[in-house]
Amino acid sequence: MKLRVPPHSIEAEEAVIGSILIDPDVLIDVMEILDSEDFYLRKHKLIFSAIEKLFDEGYPVDIVSITDRMRSMGTLEEIGSEVEIARLADAVPTSANADFYAKTVKEKSLLRSLINASSKIVESAYGTDDTDRVLDEAESLIFKITESQTTRTYEDLGSVMHKVFENLENLKDRAGTIEAGGFVTGIPTGFRQLDKITTGFHTSDLIIVAARPSMGKTAFALNIARNMAVRNDTPIAFFCLEMTKEQLAQRLLCSQARVDLSKVRTGFLNDKEWERLTSAADVLYRSRIIVDDEASLDPRTLRAKARRIKAEHDIKVIFVDYLQLMHLKGRTDNRQQEISEISRSLKLLARELNVAVVALSQLSRAVEQRENKRPRLSDLRESGAIEQDADMVMFLYREDYYRDKSEVSDTPHEAEVIIGKQRNGPIGTIKLSFNPKIATFFDAVPAEYVE
Repeated sequence: MKLRVPPHSIEAEEAVIGSILIDPDVLIDVMEILDSEDFYLRKHKLIFSAIEKLFDEGYPVDIVSITDRMRSMGTLEEIGSEVEIARLADAVPTSANADFYAKTVKEKSLLRSLINASSKIVESAYGTDDTDRVLDEAESLIFKITESQTTRTYEDLGSVMHKVFENLENLKDRAGTIEAGGFVTGIPTGFRQLDKITTGFHTSDLIIVAARPSMGKTAFALNIARNMAVRNDTPIAFFCLEMTKEQLAQRLLCSQARVDLSKVRTGFLNDKEWERLTSAADVLYRSRIIVDDEASLDPRTLRAKARRIKAEHDIKVIFVDYLQLMHLKGRTDNRQQEISEISRSLKLLARELNVAVVALSQLSRAVEQRENKRPRLSDLRESGAIEQDADMVMFLYREDYYRDKSEVSDTPHEAEVIIGKQRNGPIGTIKLSFNPKIATFFDAVPAEYVE
C-alpha cells in the first residue's frame, strides 16, 4: 500500500524563515499567522522556536542570534549546524511575499490537524458505543482547529470611532420615531414598554424569564417569539422540553388568531373563529420559527442542534423552556452544580453563536412563604449562578394567580414584568395585560422605573 504523506510545503517553510532572515521586520506579520507547531519539518520547527523566543524577549533576529540561541537550547546539532540556517537565508530572493508564504504554511498545518483529528475520531468511534461522547469529541476537535485560525481583532481607534459615530448618527436620526419614545437597538420584543426599558433583546446576551409554575412563562416567551418572527421577520428557535411541537403550534395559533384555546381543543368553533384561525395559520406558516420538542435535552445536544439551525437559518434568538428540565448526561449527584453548568453553557452558547438566548426558569417555593409574593433575585431556584451568568433577569407576577380559586376569572387582568437585573440598563417594573383564554399578554400602562 502506498504511504500517503501529510500535506506540507517545504518550499514555503524555507521561504518563511528565509524572508525573516532577509528582513526581520516581516516577523511581526508572520507571528500573527504562525507558531513553531505549524511547521512540518522538525528542523524548521526548532529554528522557528528559537526565532519565537528571541522575538518574545526583544532580541534581534539574525543568523548569529538564532545560532547562539539554538546552541544554548541544545537543538543546534539536530539541524546540523549554523550552515543550515545560513542556507535558508538564500532560499528566497526577497521578503516581499512573506505573508503569502506564511499563509501557505498555515493552510498545510490546518489540513494536517484535520487529518489528525479525523484519525482520533475514527479511533474513538471504534473504541466505544457511546455515540454522544464520540460526537461531542469530534465537534470539540474540529472547533479547536477552527478557533486556531488567527484573525485580526484590532483596529486603530480612528476606525472604531468612525463606526461608533456612524451608528450614533443613525440612532439620532431615528430616535423619537418609536411610539414608546425611544429607539430599539436590539431585537424588539413587541411590547412597547419592555422595549423602552431594555432597548430590545441583544445578541450574545443570556436573558432569564423566571416565575412560579403556571404564572405564564411559556405564554410570555411564545408571545415574544411570535412578535419577533411575525412583526419583524426575525428567525428564532424555540426549544420546548415541556410540550410537544403540536401543542406549541396550537398555542401560537390561538394567540395569533385571538381565539379561545379551549375552543380549539374541543373543535367548537364558529365561522368567524375558523376564518381567523385560517388567516393566522397562513401568517405563522410564513414566519421563521423553528421548534424542537426533545424532552431530554442536555446542553451538549442543544449546542449541536443550535449550531446546525444557526448555519441553516441564521437564527437571532433561541428560547429554552425551561432551564430546570435540562440535565447533564451522567450527572445527577449535585443538582446545584448541574444547574450552574447548564446556566454557564447557555451563556457560552449565546456568545459563540452571537444570538440572544432566552431561558425560562422556575422560582423556588420561598416566594409563597412571604406576604409580598413579588419575586426577587434570591428566589432563583437551585443556583445563584443563574443570576451571575444572566445579562438580564425578568420575573413574571400576576396578583390574580394568588386569589382564591372561587374569585379567579378567565377575563383579562393585570400582569407585571419585573426587571430584576439588567447588565446594561435600568431595572424596573412594567405593566401588561394578560388574557388567559388565549394565553396572550398585551401592552397596558406605561412603565414604572425603579432605579
